[in-house]
Amino acid sequence: MKRWFARVGGVVFVLALVAVIGLMVWEPFFAHRSTAPDRDRTYTAEIIRSEFGVPHIYGKTDADVAYGVAVAHSEDDFFTLQDVIAMSKGRYGAIAGQDGAQIDYVYHLLDARGTAQRHYGDLPGDTRALFEAYATGLNDYAAAHPEELKLANLFPVNGEDVAAGFALRQPFFFGLNGVLGPLVAGEELKPEFGPPIPGFEPAKTSAETPAEQTGEAASEQASYRPLPLPMNSDDALSGSNAFAVTPEKSGGSTILVSNSHQPWRGGVAWYEMVVESEEGWHFTGANFPGSPFPFLGHNRTLGWTNTVNRPDMIDIYELVLDESGTRYRLDGEWRDLEEKSVTLPVKLGPIVLPIRQIVYRSAHGPVIKNDKGAFAIRYGAIDSIDQLDAYYRLNKATNLEEWEAILARMDVPSTNFIYGDAEGNIAYVYNAAIPDRPEGHNWRGILPGDRSDLIWNGPVSYDAIPKYVNPASGWLMNANNNPYQAAGPGSDLSPDSVPPRLGVELKTTNRARRAWKLMTEADQLDRETLWDIKFDQTYERAGYVAQMLDGIAARQYRQGSLEYDAQQLLATWDLTSDNQGRADALALLLIRDFMSAEYQNNPTPDVGAKLRKAATHLMTHFGRLDPPMGDLLRLRLGDVDLPLDGGSDTLRASTTWQVDEDGRLRVVHGDSFIQWVEWKPGERVKSESIQPFGAATTRPDSPHYTDQASLFVQKRLKPVHFWRVDALANAKSRKTVTSGK
Repeated sequence: MKRWFARVGGVVFVLALVAVIGLMVWEPFFAHRSTAPDRDRTYTAEIIRSEFGVPHIYGKTDADVAYGVAVAHSEDDFFTLQDVIAMSKGRYGAIAGQDGAQIDYVYHLLDARGTAQRHYGDLPGDTRALFEAYATGLNDYAAAHPEELKLANLFPVNGEDVAAGFALRQPFFFGLNGVLGPLVAGEELKPEFGPPIPGFEPAKTSAETPAEQTGEAASEQASYRPLPLPMNSDDALSGSNAFAVTPEKSGGSTILVSNSHQPWRGGVAWYEMVVESEEGWHFTGANFPGSPFPFLGHNRTLGWTNTVNRPDMIDIYELVLDESGTRYRLDGEWRDLEEKSVTLPVKLGPIVLPIRQIVYRSAHGPVIKNDKGAFAIRYGAIDSIDQLDAYYRLNKATNLEEWEAILARMDVPSTNFIYGDAEGNIAYVYNAAIPDRPEGHNWRGILPGDRSDLIWNGPVSYDAIPKYVNPASGWLMNANNNPYQAAGPGSDLSPDSVPPRLGVELKTTNRARRAWKLMTEADQLDRETLWDIKFDQTYERAGYVAQMLDGIAARQYRQGSLEYDAQQLLATWDLTSDNQGRADALALLLIRDFMSAEYQNNPTPDVGAKLRKAATHLMTHFGRLDPPMGDLLRLRLGDVDLPLDGGSDTLRASTTWQVDEDGRLRVVHGDSFIQWVEWKPGERVKSESIQPFGAATTRPDSPHYTDQASLFVQKRLKPVHFWRVDALANAKSRKTVTSGK
């Protein structure tokens, strides 16, 4: 009998071992495999790196340059590029576990692959050539560096794979995450998405964001965490600033200032480059990992920057299902609910679990089932990847008319565009592919899903969206605020000029209040004046700032208590985050949650609880309520540990941070890629830029890992060597790369 049990035990052990090995190796063999681009085409690019490692990429054709972009970016951050490619194939869970699997679920739910398959072939040939060349560059780097690969069979990739990544990411820039998350969890939707779904009860969530859930806060886990998507959705609570000034207002130059606020590392961290081909593509700016071209910057004659806007781009429909739950009613007829079974890889230690999920679609779009019913989602630019061509054309536009004609196609789903050029023109376009909805319906609420007349197709016309071209004031700005506060008194558009059904936001930000005030008050917006505005660190005592301060001042505390001392200190605050006042550190810890709640339409935090928490944090880690703010707020990466200034929602932005074990705040999101561009009459364009760390943020052994950090904290910029002669004069390295070698 003992031998029998031993044999059985041995069999069980072997079976268990086989199962474990199977779970360790199954995913790469079952994953989607791509066909590499045509290897008969040879690409050659020259990569010249500046003193700060910024690549200047030259090629005979645009496709040659795109190949070089992929190689250069891989040299600096192949770590992140692999994450982005894994997302574009629905395999990120095999790298990032449960968080990655959530992204993979959305990849299938939105049918990102299907969108790419349906429309990639319809893109113009030169655009597809750009993406195929870029994919080839990624493949060549992966083949030459197998030791860096995170997943087997992730490569080769092709242009369609890269396009699928765009299809996945684009709707999250206008807030799709804020709809998907609550629907999946069966929670109440936020007010901006209409009245609550009947029967939905608010979920109990932590008041803290995931970035703050360290130490004691880690026990306050939320019942729902937003999907950790690589987009600027909730990350957009900081957003960006943008400024454009005419030569008349500046005293001589057209000035364009790009001041983006993005995460400092990861899938939407800016990567700076200069590209130039013999086919007329000559542009400097920055892209996100997974793109063959910059998304913002300038060419010889014009440039633009972007800020996140918040139009109403998403509609939700409640479907009527039959008893089986497999059919939905539309115009009195029953239709089959599309159903697809997908496998999500979920890494757990050394194994990867295959988790089966069902995704649904109706005529409206993706469908989410929960305990309250079935809800379909439709959003602007659904089932479209036309932005791939639009951004490429924008890179090569030569004048305002050509540039605006490309935007007028309404192919770029969202984000404000602020523009300047060598001819002295400035412009601001509230760009958004807002759905062309019929009038007479509550588009902010939950719509009946059984009426096909409510399923819109396509965006409103370009003429319908707000825009400015050469306002009389001579300046334009945006800081993630409404488009009616952009050019100053007498030049600002009226909210009445845009129909309410378009869903254009009406909110503003502290940064916008501050910039609008300072620019309005300035007689001239020369370089020095505009520089001071861009790096301004002051809060206006209005909106949520006033609400927070008034709420704390109204509290009654026992004299001598921690809360009393904190209240008295805050009463002396000078409304700045310049690292000068005694109350700056306390105000810094307090204000972000109030800013975030206002921006995301969340309930106002409890002022007493926030004051107590901030005061306790300072006493625990510094032994005082008034440490210098620079001791608290830090720029940290590798061996670099520098003091920072600026706050949440100031023009000098240090927005989001992680709390390190020593209580210091490690900034991870805020002022990121800054570019200052000037066109002076009769002179070639000149620009400067800066990043928080360096060009190679995942290469600790690189000299360009953190070589811009010191300049960044000093509010200094470095030269952009846009012109080839300058790139060669300042070159620290120079090489030629050729495909297949």
